[in-house]
Amino acid sequence: MATVTRRVFLKASGAAALTPAAVDAAQPARVEPVSGAARSGADAPPGYLFFNAPEAAFAEAAVVRLIPPDELGPSALEAAVPTYIDRQLHGAWGAGERFYRSGPWIATAVATQGYQLPYTPAELFRTAMRGIRDDLQQTRQTSFDQLGGDDQDIYLTQLQTTSRDLAGVPSNVFFESLLAITIEGYFCDPAYGGNQGMGAWRMIGFPGAYAAYYDLVDQYGVAFTAAPRSLTQDRAGHVHPLPLAPAAPPKKKGS
Repeated sequence: MATVTRRVFLKASGAAALTPAAVDAAQPARVEPVSGAARSGADAPPGYLFFNAPEAAFAEAAVVRLIPPDELGPSALEAAVPTYIDRQLHGAWGAGERFYRSGPWIATAVATQGYQLPYTPAELFRTAMRGIRDDLQQTRQTSFDQLGGDDQDIYLTQLQTTSRDLAGVPSNVFFESLLAITIEGYFCDPAYGGNQGMGAWRMIGFPGAYAAYYDLVDQYGVAFTAAPRSLTQDRAGHVHPLPLAPAAPPKKKGS
């Protein structure tokens, strides 16, 4: 993967969350269910709701390669992006609650047809991360988080530029999904778990989504120098996390 700069990163911030993939329409990829035990089992690291220990280790290592720290702002890990990803995968979005999932799975889809895999986001991430673990264990006898930084970049580049199979998920689809949700978590309101300390907002000069700037609307030409504020920040400066919609599979018609 090319050396990441803030300019390159910000330019990439329009990346699509999910991209079409070549899937055999007659043989849809096998979907691994995301069980409650897997989301909140004993092997889940403290603070995570969805990730188990190997998944958390991968996410923490990967996001810091996608958005490293520099003099302008924090890394994705420092901004708690893995927490944002974990919360999204644990919630209704991760369960594909509003996804159309009845097929057909088009093998020759074009970009305008959107996402073409039978996975929910949670299934896609869990399946792909398992594929990465198996691949690295077989080829390198190690895990992604144990690779050196340069080797991690090389491996991420391979995921980005090829459609190698990750237990049924094309690697480029997973990479684009990981990149997009990393960017979301980096710039989101801290109420959603990411952008801890609002360092990303300070970096770009964004005042935040706080809804009480009424006293400033008629002060034309005056620079805004206050610290950014979260939508759920109270007068004491505490950010109150938004409650998650519970993860649940979409209801079938007639149920």
